[in-house]
Amino acid sequence: MSTRRSFLRQSCAAAAFGYVAAFRNDAVARVRAAVADAGGATPQELASHEDFWFQVQRAYDVDRSITNLNNGGVAPAPSMVLAAQGRNEAITNHAPSRYLWAVLDPQVETVRRRLADHFGCDAEEIAITRNSSEALQICLFGLDLRPGDEVLATAHDYPRMLNTLKQREAREGIVLRTFEFDTPPKSKAELAALFEKNVTPKTRAILMCHITNLTGQIFPVKEVVHMARQRHIEVIVDGAHAFAHFPFHHADLDCDYYGTSLHKWCSAPIGTGFLYVRKSKIANLWPLMAAPDPKKDDIRKFEEIGTHPTAPRLAIAEALSFYEGIGAERKIARLTYLRDRHAARLTKLPKVRCYTSLEAGMGGAICTLGVEGLDAGALTGWLWDKHKIVVTPIVIGAVNGIRITPNTYTTLAEVDRFADAFEHAVNHGIA
Repeated sequence: MSTRRSFLRQSCAAAAFGYVAAFRNDAVARVRAAVADAGGATPQELASHEDFWFQVQRAYDVDRSITNLNNGGVAPAPSMVLAAQGRNEAITNHAPSRYLWAVLDPQVETVRRRLADHFGCDAEEIAITRNSSEALQICLFGLDLRPGDEVLATAHDYPRMLNTLKQREAREGIVLRTFEFDTPPKSKAELAALFEKNVTPKTRAILMCHITNLTGQIFPVKEVVHMARQRHIEVIVDGAHAFAHFPFHHADLDCDYYGTSLHKWCSAPIGTGFLYVRKSKIANLWPLMAAPDPKKDDIRKFEEIGTHPTAPRLAIAEALSFYEGIGAERKIARLTYLRDRHAARLTKLPKVRCYTSLEAGMGGAICTLGVEGLDAGALTGWLWDKHKIVVTPIVIGAVNGIRITPNTYTTLAEVDRFADAFEHAVNHGIA
C-alpha cells in the first residue's frame, strides 16, 4: 500500500540519483495524444506543427541556456529513459550479486527482441553492445584475414574504425585501402560505382557507412553489399548515425554485419548500442573478448565483456517506446525540416559551402557548412564562447566546416539563433 512516507522515501531516492525529472513519465502518452490531435496530417505537414513538437520537447530535461546542435555525437535521453535507468540502478544496488544477474539480466532478452523487431531481423542475430565502435570492432577484429588481404573503406569512415584496421595492418600485414568522394556526391549510384571501381582481386572485406558522421551522406548499402557478395567479399556496415534517425529495415540493406549506437538518434542511455550478425555468419566471427566457445553460433558470445551495468540496457526499451510514440516518418520529416530551415537560408550567403546533399533520400538531420577563409575550429569556438551554441568542427581532406545536428527537442528559435550567429560570422567575421 502506498503511503506518504513511502512516497517521500522514493522521492528522496530519485533526487539522490539525480533523477528529479523522473516524474515526467507521461511523455509517450502526451506524444500519442498530440498525434491523435493532429488528425490525418502527413509527416511533412506535421513537421512544422509546433504544438505537436512542443509535447516532444517537454519530454526532455535539457539546459535551454545553451543551444545544443551536436546531437550526432551523443544525444540527451528523454526524462522517462533516465527514470528507467535510475530505477534499475537503485534496484541493482540493493543486492548487486542477486538483482543484477538473477533478476535484471534476464529482462535484457525483451530488449533484444524489441531491437530485432525494429531492425527487422531475428532476435538471435542481435548483440547488445556499449556503442557502435565496440560493435564494429567485433567485426573488424573478428574476421579471419591473412597478410596481404585488403580491406576497402572510404577516407570519410569514422577514425576509430580506420584505426582499428591500421592496427591490424601494423600487426598482421593486412592492407587498408581508402578512396575519396565528392562532398556532396551527385548521386548514390556514383558512390556505388566508386566502391566497385576500387575493389581489387585482393579485397576480402569492405567497411562502409550507412550514413557518414562527417557530412551526413547516406550510402547505397544494398547495392554495395550485392556487388561484394558476388565477389565473396564481406561487408561491414557502420550504422552509428542511422538507427532511429531515418526509417529503414534490414531488408533494405541485406547486409551480414551492422553496428550502431543507441545513444545518438535513439536517445537511449549513454553507453548503449547493438551489433547485427546474420545467423549463418556468427560461428565464424571471433568475439572481441574471449568467450567460453568462441566459434559457437550464439549471438551472446559477443556480449562476454565481464561485469557491466544492466540498467542502461533495460532503459533502451523506454527509448524505443518514445521513438514509437513519435513515429519514424514523423521524426525524419521534422529533422529534415529543421535542417532545411537553417540550410536554405545560410547556403544563399556568399562564401558559404554546403558539404551535405540536401536532396531527398541523400541525408537527414546532419548538415556540414563551411565558410571560405574561416577555420572550422575557430568558428566552433566562437559560436560557443559568444553564443553558447554547440556544434562540432569537421576538417578532413577538402572539408572544412561545422556539423550541425538538431534533434526532436530542438526548437525553431534555437535553429534561428544559430542561423543568426552563423550569418553574422559570414558577414562580419569572428574577431
